[in-house]
Amino acid sequence: MTQLIQYANLRTAPWKNGGGSTTEIAISPPGADLDEFDWRVSLATITQDGPFSAFPGIDRTLALVAGDGVLLDFGDERFVLSPSEPVIEFDGEDAVHATVSGQHTTDFNVMTRRGRCRHRVEPLAVRGSATFKRRGATTLLFLAEGEALTMSSARERIAMVRYDTLVMLESDDEWTLEAPLANVLVVDIINN
Repeated sequence: MTQLIQYANLRTAPWKNGGGSTTEIAISPPGADLDEFDWRVSLATITQDGPFSAFPGIDRTLALVAGDGVLLDFGDERFVLSPSEPVIEFDGEDAVHATVSGQHTTDFNVMTRRGRCRHRVEPLAVRGSATFKRRGATTLLFLAEGEALTMSSARERIAMVRYDTLVMLESDDEWTLEAPLANVLVVDIINN
């Protein structure tokens, strides 16, 4: 089974501290809140410097999809999420302070609850065409860069635009991905 989540149909919510906004893309189980989810995928825009919210017991991955980047200060360590280093993994309970490098940054955010599941995020560049098969209990393909992407299997043909997400459940089909130029973030959710 596959599900296309169109970014244009999603709702963006401002952060309580006014430093940005979040667009939830998918959450499991459906309808779960931030204290109950097994996994969650979202897109966040950081517009001002400030602290990240704490998520104890959660493993996180951030991937830069737009903007100049952001400096993440973990107290004893710093990391610049930038076009040259676009992905970072960290614990949700870490105290993190963000300093925006330019006007704002947009980041793809994956969170999984330790003990229930884990995740892996990998980039996939499509230049013309590429093939792909689901690799976890759930696999998500997020179109991070590129105007359009077409995905075809023996049974389906799906057209995506930037920031759309395809969720693949229980599908062993091989997919052909076609685009002149597209960067996809592949998220594998692995159950414990």
